[in-house]
Amino acid sequence: MEFSVESWAPEYGSSLNLPSVEDTDDRADATVERALEEWTPIDPVGTSRPDEIAFIDGIQRIDARIWIHENGISTPAVCVSVAAGATVCTPGTATTHGVQVARALIAPASSTAGPIGTRHATYDFVPAQDATPEATYLAIHGRRTELEVGVARSVSCGLVVFDGPLRGPTDQRGVGYIKTHHKVYLPPPVQAILGDLGDGQRTPLFFLSGGPGGGRWSWYLRLPGPRVHPMSGIVRLELPGTGTAAEAVQRAEYVSACLPRFASEPHKESRAPQNLYPISGIERELRRRLGDAHLLERSLRIAAGHGT
Repeated sequence: MEFSVESWAPEYGSSLNLPSVEDTDDRADATVERALEEWTPIDPVGTSRPDEIAFIDGIQRIDARIWIHENGISTPAVCVSVAAGATVCTPGTATTHGVQVARALIAPASSTAGPIGTRHATYDFVPAQDATPEATYLAIHGRRTELEVGVARSVSCGLVVFDGPLRGPTDQRGVGYIKTHHKVYLPPPVQAILGDLGDGQRTPLFFLSGGPGGGRWSWYLRLPGPRVHPMSGIVRLELPGTGTAAEAVQRAEYVSACLPRFASEPHKESRAPQNLYPISGIERELRRRLGDAHLLERSLRIAAGHGT
């Protein structure tokens, strides 16, 4: 396979600056726990705390943008590094667990792309539907999700918190933790409750259906911290859409009582309080594990000169 590395720095024109993969066409049923006229902030009642909680996150980075040359036609592609891992928290301790790092060449499935081997890493071919930035992003996200699900399977914790939308919708231990809001799912009559939530309070549950992610139970929770606007400290959580509403309410109470103690503070974390301390910690470790971006790009340029 003949290829060349784009002369521009990889961060320019990044295909990753796209909307979140959070579903935006879901339909919300906000009456599964309470009727709309009965919606008020709820103080979670935590009957117990888990012995272990796993917080799982993944990161991605474009190491180089390349052009694959075949039959006089050049096709754009990217070489990326992705990583996933967990912070496992027990009373008084937090440890890094199950870190996985992968390198991938993202190129259209119709191309003749193959793995690229360099002195420092091998980029395995991962096909994208086409050459558009959207298809490239989805392929990268899919590879990252595979790593995150693999990390989740390697932990034995009873509560597994994914940073972002729910992964593995059949894993009853899993909780999706969404800290960036691209859409407010509540109907207008009860949207104002978000501004009324006190620290540690949650909304009643609602059920999301109709999106590509399948059915999920969901609710909003306010983390403790300074308020500069009504949505300060508001996160959305989601559970697999299985079981009864009563079972989902019980799980939501349990989760909502556990998470506020991990909220970060502004003098330590710029995305406080939503970027929980265990998530912030695994992010730093994953960035370190990705390796030096300039070294990897240089090794790709050398490989391009020698052919692969």
